[in-house]
Amino acid sequence: MANALSTVQVNSADGILTVTLNRPEVLNAFCADMGVELGAAFRLAQRDESVRCVVLTGAGRAFCAGQDVRELRAMEGQGGAPPDLGAYLRDKLNPLILRMRTMEKPVVAAVNGPAAGAGASFAFAADLVICARSASFKLAFASLGLVPDAAATFTLVQRVGYGRAAELCLLDEPLTAERALEIGLVSRVVADEALPATARQTALRLAALPPRALALTKRALNHAWTTTLDEHLAYESHLQATAGRTADHREGMAAFLEKRPPRFTGQ
Repeated sequence: MANALSTVQVNSADGILTVTLNRPEVLNAFCADMGVELGAAFRLAQRDESVRCVVLTGAGRAFCAGQDVRELRAMEGQGGAPPDLGAYLRDKLNPLILRMRTMEKPVVAAVNGPAAGAGASFAFAADLVICARSASFKLAFASLGLVPDAAATFTLVQRVGYGRAAELCLLDEPLTAERALEIGLVSRVVADEALPATARQTALRLAALPPRALALTKRALNHAWTTTLDEHLAYESHLQATAGRTADHREGMAAFLEKRPPRFTGQ
């Protein structure tokens, strides 16, 4: 299944929903229309049981250059009054980040070029980040007198710790793909021409695993940041009890004992 929209392309095949940011003429800069279409794509991914994994990437030579500043300029009030950026975030960007983090399916960011501002935030919000060697990251907020948003200050601390996060946010220096891998910000760096195939292979691997177990695992990983050890142990026990009652768990055990590949159905 393929679906072409105005700012996003969506293709579904083999249990993978590939969502491509599609404004290559402006390096896939984020705009309000893109927010609406991304939201629709993520809702489709969440609701469609045939979708086991989501891949987010960009068309052309960039992943996403961040917010389209021309749109922000057009939002200025009479006399050049600044737009309400907080309201813009709450309405356009924050729901997308929440959906990526809470969607009970793995999200893979295939970063094919520069990821700046909100574009970097989208990448950091994914579960796995695979980069082309030519990819790069730049928060670009401090240089504009702004605060990193779309959860960048949250996901960066999760991925690389406070010290590295502070360095990236405060100094606002660009980061190569290789350096991002070195500090643990991304999962893998591959040759540019190998990125689509590597992202697909990773997504196929995820799509072949038991979806309910992956969903519960993602819940556990998210929960770990907002709880104590005692509470988290209890939460893990609850999730494990749920997983242990699934048909996929029974299939996995049977396949292991019978020394054959498992056939997971999501039940």
